Amino acid sequence: MSTIKNYPRSFSHIGITVPRIKEAVKFYSEVMGWYIIMEPSKVEKESDTAIGQMCIDVFGDDWNYFEIAHMSTSDGIGIELFSFPNGDKEAPEFRPFHTGLFHFCVQDPNIEELTKKIVKHGGKQRMPIREYYPNEKPYKMVYVQDPFGIVFEIYSHSYELTYSSGAYTG
Repeated sequence: MSTIKNYPRSFSHIGITVPRIKEAVKFYSEVMGWYIIMEPSKVEKESDTAIGQMCIDVFGDDWNYFEIAHMSTSDGIGIELFSFPNGDKEAPEFRPFHTGLFHFCVQDPNIEELTKKIVKHGGKQRMPIREYYPNEKPYKMVYVQDPFGIVFEIYSHSYELTYSSGAYTG
């Protein structure tokens, strides 16, 4: 009899649907510094290949083609960008109180500069930059929005440091 042990799984990638894939790749590479692994390419509906069948399994039959690009963060987390010609071109309403993906978060020690860069390139700052532990620890956060309406968060420090007690005794 085998014992199944629970262990933390690593995060592989996140898929983001954008209205214009080339503009999104440009934004995320120039502003966020993410690496381009695969330039935007067209995927047509077909069932002759494993990838084609997989796309039909995921998206159903109500599509003919889409565009996809693959990017990566500095720590190897994948960013999979999709653009569908028949999809909505506006981001959904920001609804954090409803079930579903609320946001993703990136980390940058220079949170102020990244926020300014996002705004300069067509994004928005959704709130003032806040400190988690004012006058105690230097951990900051802010919610921003890319030019396509996708909301995400920026942390100045790692998730573990931000939430673990005694992680900083500055």
